[in-house]
Amino acid sequence: MGIFPVCLPANGTRQATVKVMVKDKRQRRGQGLTRAWPPPHSGCQPALEPPPDEVIFGRKPVGEKMKFLLFTLFGIVQFLSLASGKSIPKNKVSHKSLKEMKEEIAGYEDIAESLINLAVYGKAKNRSYERLSFFIDTVGPRLSGSKNLDRAIEIMYKNLQQNGLDSVHLEPVKIPHWERGEESAMMLVPRLHKMAILGLGSSIGTPPEGITAEVLVVTSFDELQKRSPEAKGKIVVFNQPFVSYAITVQYRIHGAVEAAKAGALASLIRSVASFSVYSPHTGNQEYQDDVPKIPTACITVEDAEMLTRLASYGKTIVIQLKMGAKTYPDTVSFNTVAEITGDKYPDQIVLVSGHLDSWDVGQGALDDGGGSFISWEALSLIKDLGLRPKRTLRLVLWTAEEQGGIGALQYYRLHKGNISNYSLVMESDAGTFLPTGLQFSGSERARDIMKEIMGLLKHLNVTKVFTGGEGTDINFWIQAGVPGASLSNDLFKYFTFHHTYGDTMSVLNPKQMNVAAAVWSVVAYVVADLEEMLPRT
Repeated sequence: MGIFPVCLPANGTRQATVKVMVKDKRQRRGQGLTRAWPPPHSGCQPALEPPPDEVIFGRKPVGEKMKFLLFTLFGIVQFLSLASGKSIPKNKVSHKSLKEMKEEIAGYEDIAESLINLAVYGKAKNRSYERLSFFIDTVGPRLSGSKNLDRAIEIMYKNLQQNGLDSVHLEPVKIPHWERGEESAMMLVPRLHKMAILGLGSSIGTPPEGITAEVLVVTSFDELQKRSPEAKGKIVVFNQPFVSYAITVQYRIHGAVEAAKAGALASLIRSVASFSVYSPHTGNQEYQDDVPKIPTACITVEDAEMLTRLASYGKTIVIQLKMGAKTYPDTVSFNTVAEITGDKYPDQIVLVSGHLDSWDVGQGALDDGGGSFISWEALSLIKDLGLRPKRTLRLVLWTAEEQGGIGALQYYRLHKGNISNYSLVMESDAGTFLPTGLQFSGSERARDIMKEIMGLLKHLNVTKVFTGGEGTDINFWIQAGVPGASLSNDLFKYFTFHHTYGDTMSVLNPKQMNVAAAVWSVVAYVVADLEEMLPRT
């Protein structure tokens, strides 16, 4: 792994450059800065053919020691810049009436049509899909801490530069490094049956010989608590019904801890899925410091239901579980950032985002390659039309979202001093199928404004504004009062493929991605170009 030149925030959202080993050539583009790195003589590989193990920095590859030194330097400069910066003015109170806002938004009808035509029918048709398919097929899955993720970040850094976006830079983040290794589960009693499993993120492994034990099947945490004396020395299987992702995922996250409290040797969790064709769904889970760590994995819906039936027959069930999972020391990764700098209020931000990391199964096309690439496409479409909004449009491609939004938390800690300058935070991380509308979190007045903006998309028949604009990477901002938005999508289809080997380009449709990119670009541009920021609660 290697490092890139890092551009640090100084006193707000404008960027100051740390000059380490390479010089930064600054050019005016409106009020933004473009970077001329890597220089032509640097020896860097083409954007889509990076070196396999290291990122080139200037002329020489940089090792782990230099990465650590620069990460430390980043922290020092970050502290000094935030500590010595000018105070940020409070968020301006909206003065326009709703009638005046409606009239202002109606004036964007031609621009909205131009963005839609370019994305859906024009020269940019299918571009986000084609960009993503090449990226996905050549890079593959991008697990936190992996070389694939490093390579993906390097490629996107160069792609955004080549796209001519402003202030392309990387912000370092310490992230976990876990690998699943070889894993298997075999039901030995009452019959032999090889089970499909996927270890859950951060799980410990089993001893080399595995864990062989009887099984206790439960359907809820309450049932486990009532039957906790039976769990000691056994493998606990959770066969919880799928209610919704937000509710059912609690079993994946906390199942191992609850089973360990009851004395279990391991836990197997029914996959959190809306539909299954014998496909295990992986995901993150969390241990507690005061509870013993036990191995944990997900199993298919079909196997979970079969085990429940066997238990109802009074059959003894014995499973042998083997997992080679290991956790390695944290490593340094990066959030990838690019902008279209605002021409009137450049310090005010509309943030558009998706996460670049994925799980190690499938290709990470659905989760969240599609969201990342329509977010990039939104800025590309706006740039293609020669538009420059009043506020800065900032693209952030998060790292280590799957481990709990680690990259996003670091970004929030770094930039929250300027929270009054954020008008809207947007994240696409629930699929890029044909959108049904926009999910939004914010004040009622802001919601009324968003309804008017969505009216600009009437020709696409995507005009609805729903509640619940939250997303893992933008929740920090929403909880602090910043309006937030996400695409409303077909969640049944999304959670059919989510975190499985089936998360591949075959799930995505270029025409649907065109529409998703059009919606994303219109919303981002209009909010960024309104005379006033979205009102807060």
